[in-house]
Amino acid sequence: MNSEESSGNTALLLELTTYKMPFGKHKDSLISDLPVSYLEWFAREGFPQGKLGVLLQTMYEIKLNGLEYLLDGIKKQQFR
Repeated sequence: MNSEESSGNTALLLELTTYKMPFGKHKDSLISDLPVSYLEWFAREGFPQGKLGVLLQTMYEIKLNGLEYLLDGIKKQQFR
């Protein structure tokens, strides 16, 4: 992985902890705080197009694979 990919991945992880769901049952919830059941629904029904879809699908994969710890350091830095 080159430095551009690494910084892009870091930016994506940061967005998961700052971007809020713009609609629906969990409107205004951070993407990183969405329940797995909601992400599973999108996985079955289809993720939205664009940035939101990428974020939701990434969060789904993170939760599906037990990788939430990847976001822990980012969340801690935000609350300093």
